[in-house]
Amino acid sequence: LVARALLDEEPARADILLHGSFAKTWRGHGTDKALVAGILGLMPDDERLRESLGLAQRAGLEIVISETVLEGAHPNTALITLTGRSGRTVSIQGASVGGGNILVSRVNGMEAALTGQYTALIVLHRDAPGTIAAVTEELGLHGVNICNFRLARREKGGTAVMTIEMDGAPAPALNGRIAALPNVLSSTMLAPV
Repeated sequence: LVARALLDEEPARADILLHGSFAKTWRGHGTDKALVAGILGLMPDDERLRESLGLAQRAGLEIVISETVLEGAHPNTALITLTGRSGRTVSIQGASVGGGNILVSRVNGMEAALTGQYTALIVLHRDAPGTIAAVTEELGLHGVNICNFRLARREKGGTAVMTIEMDGAPAPALNGRIAALPNVLSSTMLAPV
């Protein structure tokens, strides 16, 4: 569901790599169905979850599931790469950490920290002076309290990602204001999952 939100368009292909316990038990435990349901935009309590593979096929969504080993990853980890109808791609690595909780640890190969328990912003941006300050200032102007913040970049001056979890439920219009800031490439607001 997080990968689908970040793609921000209809997915055409999903490449899913399963690690650890997921790689051993995915068929019997329905991990494939749950992951595909999220990619389709279905919530975890949607009754159609059991039918997600058929729904994906009818929607023309190509699904490729493989097993892999991810160094240092949680035993219940998936690395999902989605390709949209326009050719745009997004990749996330996340784990099911128990009790219905998740932890997204990578976005497009960069470190992240999203628990899914709070409203979150994922801000892809150019690594330029003042960008973090501009984003956090905008949040402060709208009375938003940050409860978790993570920044990662590939290289100085390149692309970076901010993952920001926030208390409460900020107005959706705030996401557009963040997206319009200088050096911001995209901003995605995610509701708790």
